[in-house]
Amino acid sequence: MNDQNQNKQKQRQEETPKNNLGGASAANSSSGLKKLFAKRWVSPAIFMAAAAIIVTLMWIYQGNDPAKPTTGPDTSTEVSQGEGEQAGTGEEEAAPVVASALGMKWPVAKKEELQEQTKFYDAKATATEREAALVQVGNTFSPHTGIDFVHPDGQPFDVLAALDGTISHIEPHPTNGHVVEINHGDGLVTVYQSLTDVTVKEGDDVKQGTTIAKAGRSELEKDLGVHLHFETRLNGETVNPIDYIKE
Repeated sequence: MNDQNQNKQKQRQEETPKNNLGGASAANSSSGLKKLFAKRWVSPAIFMAAAAIIVTLMWIYQGNDPAKPTTGPDTSTEVSQGEGEQAGTGEEEAAPVVASALGMKWPVAKKEELQEQTKFYDAKATATEREAALVQVGNTFSPHTGIDFVHPDGQPFDVLAALDGTISHIEPHPTNGHVVEINHGDGLVTVYQSLTDVTVKEGDDVKQGTTIAKAGRSELEKDLGVHLHFETRLNGETVNPIDYIKE
């Protein structure tokens, strides 16, 4: 009997430190939390974290809600190239008004008998038209800066002055063929390339419709054979001749 009592007392003595240790641990933990919350930055940090979680949950809920109304235009539609879309957005820019360009005509006598083999690269055109107006130079493709005319049978044809003006430049260019430029004033110049049998010289004043040469060949576009490359430049920048020609 005495042995049992002694064992129970011994057991109580062994358990008592454990209970005291647990109490001390809890007390220390409680004291640590109080010190942590006593710091100024803790409460704002907890508030911000909670707010971020709430906002994220709201965003996820609204994004997956099939009944959510559409409040703006749908910008998710992909625009594929080469299907007739317009290159730009909004209203198209009008061609600059040039007094000297009034009444410009095509630089050929009978345009209906010729083919427009390569057209001017117009940024406002469709993707398909823009692609067709690229010219390969070496390993790169460049925008075509004018309009190429060819005869269906490959025959030469007369090249005419598109407007009244003065012959400002003539050059046998190594890649562009024979070149003639006519200055019409107001910064407007017409350029005729790939020529042969040039009949004018620099300084000559020419009237609209005057024959200045015949269509010939050039190294740059030798695959076209006999053709005329026609450009319109305004203040040194190439512009679309169609914007100024009234048929």
